[in-house]
Amino acid sequence: MKALITGASSGIGRDMAKYLASLNIDLILVARRENLLKDLQKDLNVQVKIIPLDLSMEDNVYKLYEQTKEEEIDILINNAGFGLFGDFTETALDTELKMIDVNVKAPHILTKLFLKDMIKKDKGYILNVASSAGFMAGPHLNTYYATKNYLAKLSMAINEELRCNHSHVIVSSLCPGPVATEFTKVAHGSFATHEAKSSYVAKYAIDKMFKGKMIIIPTLKMKLAIFGIRFIPFRLQLMIAGHIQKRKTKR
Repeated sequence: MKALITGASSGIGRDMAKYLASLNIDLILVARRENLLKDLQKDLNVQVKIIPLDLSMEDNVYKLYEQTKEEEIDILINNAGFGLFGDFTETALDTELKMIDVNVKAPHILTKLFLKDMIKKDKGYILNVASSAGFMAGPHLNTYYATKNYLAKLSMAINEELRCNHSHVIVSSLCPGPVATEFTKVAHGSFATHEAKSSYVAKYAIDKMFKGKMIIIPTLKMKLAIFGIRFIPFRLQLMIAGHIQKRKTKR
């Protein structure tokens, strides 16, 4: 088997690469930082191709597909993404638009293109890395929450379409809570709650993906939180989320 992972230079993407390599699955690793990809490549005992690309540029997303479409990809993991803490009127528009490009446009394009190929073979897995943020709105982390809502709900809808068409292709959405990665550094914030280990989340997600799980939520605490949200009025949800995110924002 062969897997393509975006955002593979650190965090969940890096740990997914390590776990898949332990399962003897060959890899194509994509990220902006070529030096980190090379370091990871040296640590893995399978065939590893690295592709340094900035997926905030739409042309690069199509370029990635063109470079890899003949590679017989069995697993696509759309992991690249980032966030930005702050009030909507204060955060940088250019950064938010770049976030939409990376968090929404890139996985949308890659999912559509690779899914068509997988459907023809009637096999394959696509794992879109969303977030527990994909089930609610998030004041002070607003654009990030919105992008993860898009990715989580898109993945769920595609999963149902495939089920109705009796396809053997699986599209899953990973929706973790806080994970110990570079996210907070890039987003200029900090988590006030306990962060799950990236290696645990990576292994849990891939194991559940292979079992055909549609929504993958790694911890019991987050499963209970997401279940409980449906019983809370929207305004109260916003107040709670806003309070939590406000505490994280670095001033």
